Amino acid sequence: MTVAVKALFFDVFGTLVDWRTSIAREAEAMLKPLGFSLDWLAFADAWRGEYQGAMDEVRTGRMPFCKLDMLHRRNLELILPRFHVDTLTEVQRAALNLAWHKLDAWPDVPPGMKRLKRKYMLAPVSNGNISLMVDLARRNDMPWDVILGAEIAGDYKPKPQVYLAAAAALDLAPHDCMMVAAHTNDLMAAATQNLRTGHIARPNERGQGRGETAPGQKVDIAAKSLEDLADQLGA
Repeated sequence: MTVAVKALFFDVFGTLVDWRTSIAREAEAMLKPLGFSLDWLAFADAWRGEYQGAMDEVRTGRMPFCKLDMLHRRNLELILPRFHVDTLTEVQRAALNLAWHKLDAWPDVPPGMKRLKRKYMLAPVSNGNISLMVDLARRNDMPWDVILGAEIAGDYKPKPQVYLAAAAALDLAPHDCMMVAAHTNDLMAAATQNLRTGHIARPNERGQGRGETAPGQKVDIAAKSLEDLADQLGA
């Protein structure tokens, strides 16, 4: 299938990286030697569970824009008492918060992105801040041309400005850009701003069978992986 776009914009958490098992692994690696024993996947789910609510504080204007690292730290403080993890020092809490900088990509991501890079400009359009995106890119060999997203726009998806600022940064019209995500709501928000849409199935994003196996609404391309996306785009 030929879709005439020049740039691919990617959601990152869930679409490109497996946040759930990565956060569980990093939390266990840090907290288990300190004597803590808990359900590590439940800890990851609880931390991620505060994600949208924290960003809503910014989206609605109740809180000024700040980097996602700061929201992740705020959310960490909310969940630590629930798991009876209450003796961490400030240094330990700051180190644990950097678990989000150490997420592993899904296996199809490095080879798929390598192929897509040959034909398209690639950029994350994520709610993650720039330093977080840089660390994930270096860890997982993500060949970005530029890092775009919330920190550039000063707001969080699915606010229109996040998608429009990304296109404007590359001097492209929105219809020359495709948003690629594993979340239908992200794609539908991008589509309202005239971006093209590519869905990536991540059926196990939030645990076995707890992710989108297919888009919930019509998109330009529905793919099983980044390599499938590259096939469909002729890359």
